[in-house]
Amino acid sequence: ISYSFSDAISAKVQDLFVIDSNSGEIRTAGELDFEEVQSYDLEIEARDQGWPPLSGHCSVELEVLDVND
Repeated sequence: ISYSFSDAISAKVQDLFVIDSNSGEIRTAGELDFEEVQSYDLEIEARDQGWPPLSGHCSVELEVLDVND
């Protein structure tokens, strides 16, 4: 199974996060600013290697905390 961001995710948001295509682990790749955006809704796709390939989708909601306050 390989994991990726859905095509519905904007390029700007994809620049902030990295997804491991083998494990599905999501990590930050850029700085997140609470004052700019308080939460992100990431649409993830899982696709198998069969023929025809089957896929499933899920939504991951990420809440940004303001550690300065």
